[in-house]
Amino acid sequence: MATPADVRAIFEARLKETSPPPDFHPLDLERAKDEKYLKRVLQHMDKDAKEAANMLWDICVWRKSVGANDINESNIRLDYVKEGVFFTHGRDIDGSLLLIFKAKMHVKGQKDYEEIKKILIYWFDRVEREEGGKRITLFLDMEGSGLGNMDMELVKYLITLFKLYYPYFLNYIVIYQMPWVLSAAFKVVKTLLPAKAVERMKFVTKDTLKDVVAPEQALVSWGGKDNYVFEFIPENRSEHTPKKVTFAEQGDSQHSPGEMLRLVPNDTIVFKTEGDEISGQFTITNMDDSAVSFKIRTTAPEKFRVRPSSGTLASGASQTVLIVVQPGIHLRTVTKDRFLVMSIQIPKTDVTPKELTEIWQSSTGSKTDEYRLKCQFPEKDIPKNGNIVEGKSLDKSDSATSALSNLEKNYAKLHRDLKQLKLLQFVTLTMTVLVAVLGYLLYENMVEENRYCERM
Repeated sequence: MATPADVRAIFEARLKETSPPPDFHPLDLERAKDEKYLKRVLQHMDKDAKEAANMLWDICVWRKSVGANDINESNIRLDYVKEGVFFTHGRDIDGSLLLIFKAKMHVKGQKDYEEIKKILIYWFDRVEREEGGKRITLFLDMEGSGLGNMDMELVKYLITLFKLYYPYFLNYIVIYQMPWVLSAAFKVVKTLLPAKAVERMKFVTKDTLKDVVAPEQALVSWGGKDNYVFEFIPENRSEHTPKKVTFAEQGDSQHSPGEMLRLVPNDTIVFKTEGDEISGQFTITNMDDSAVSFKIRTTAPEKFRVRPSSGTLASGASQTVLIVVQPGIHLRTVTKDRFLVMSIQIPKTDVTPKELTEIWQSSTGSKTDEYRLKCQFPEKDIPKNGNIVEGKSLDKSDSATSALSNLEKNYAKLHRDLKQLKLLQFVTLTMTVLVAVLGYLLYENMVEENRYCERM
């Protein structure tokens, strides 16, 4: 299986063979040594080392051509930025940051397109730094937009960034409240995306948004609970300047350079059944030189017991976290739940609760590390169509679910029967009226014939 080291070797060989040597930006060459970044490129290219090395080369060429590393708040149109056409806020159900595009605020042809492209590069680079390369979701807010707001050139550029220059960076493309007049345009958009990306497209309305973005993370204008109003805050790049790393420095550790914690397992909590309890666990190790404070959050706190849910760790110290599914919770409702581990540097482990609260309150997203974990439950305990789980009768929660399912089926059958009855009544009534009309006409005809006979 291809490794980041293979990608790096192919890339370096090409560097040596190219004459004259390409004048790539030092930051891009430094990033090409980062195992975490190279893993992203490998995943983006389906674990093909040669194709991944080619993509890495193309990224360096492109970044040099557009001057990506030199784009900052001093040389972009801040008046465009502060309008809030593009901004980041909130997270999807997987914990991925939302990059929001307010379509109704953009009118094609009104602004300098090259300046808009620079702003997009600014946001992509900024989010990539602040999120540590974690995937993001492109949220296209189409509510209130029309044909004049649909800029295919801009949409194509957005897709190109994700497809060619920001590897394994896209989680979902969420299209919110798409007007029917733009349906044809989005059929064209689908043809521009690879098959894997098309599968990540989510067309949602106010009613279905909760399937992708929790109400607590959704803006009030989307029917959510977040009353956030966009205000541009300049980036503090000194807080997340990437560290210089080499493969020799990284060894076999799961820990990525620059991150505070190492999680084992690092992306999936595997739950097991022991008696009547379903539980999983993971271990946190502080890889930072200073003490850290950590907090654990979940998308569904009512479904789990987390012990401990927060704490402090000295440098090099570890903590095992136990997660237990609450009794009576149906496993089919928790398979998509996620956990978020947040960490922040603290001066010492014995800080007071008040001091710790103040440290967290004064922190910003760029000062904290975040780690996301999925859940994997025992398949044998997740009921499919039957009502029995491992030979045991369903509990109250399962019985309620089963009863609700049966009720829905009976209602659907009753609804079908009622429609058929209404149709039969309509046909019967129609036939009755026709027979009555025909009878009346025959009667009138007979009366007319009798009158004729009498006159004769």
